[in-house]
Amino acid sequence: MATSNANFIYGYNAVRGALEARPDVVRTLYLEPGKHQELKTMSDSPVEVLSTKRLPGGVGRDAVHQGVIAEIDGNALMLPYKDFIASLEPTPATSLVVLGELQDPHNVGAIIRSAAAFGLAGVLIPPHRQASVTGTVMKVSAGMAFTVPLIEISNVNTTLRDLKERGFWVYGLDSEGDVLLGGEVFDRPSAFVIGNEGEGLRAKTREACDAIISIPMHERCESLNASNAAAVTFYEWQCQVTKK
Repeated sequence: MATSNANFIYGYNAVRGALEARPDVVRTLYLEPGKHQELKTMSDSPVEVLSTKRLPGGVGRDAVHQGVIAEIDGNALMLPYKDFIASLEPTPATSLVVLGELQDPHNVGAIIRSAAAFGLAGVLIPPHRQASVTGTVMKVSAGMAFTVPLIEISNVNTTLRDLKERGFWVYGLDSEGDVLLGGEVFDRPSAFVIGNEGEGLRAKTREACDAIISIPMHERCESLNASNAAAVTFYEWQCQVTKK
């Protein structure tokens, strides 16, 4: 599974985002005395006192929790792919991102935040060799993990084949891609695949893509990290679809 049944998120933005967008997934709210008491009125779940000497759920004492932690139902946060795709009516202005075995939770959180910022319809996450949706991911996403659909898929390549059958054009991101980002026209539903931070796209995944996109950049920089490359790509896609 991409998340465990119980998960703990921390930090004001992450917890407030959960209470605003998905209060149904919040099990328990923990508040440090005198801090963020307004969150009590947003929660229908039990509220307990947060002891900074003994944080719940194994949250590390070095975590920047800002006096607020919430226990959430991780399974309720993730949507099954079959349910999500059955309800989706893709248009040329529809885009998804598929995570291809990313290991750094900070990258995952940043990509989720960018997906929300630039209007993507969902973030597709495999269960294997992939950083799961943890408290760190949700904190880095600044609460956006609760506003953009997170979809659990069983297999990246199987999902890409299904998306192609549904009319999506699948783009892999790679610094060695032969299609420059600024020269591509996004005129159909798009799916962007972000590969592993170190190894990039797996060979079978690359073969499943319709095109491999690279981002032109100054000669002094060889490449961007996964989350930065995703943000640049999503921005270009959004600029195109909003002009139509």
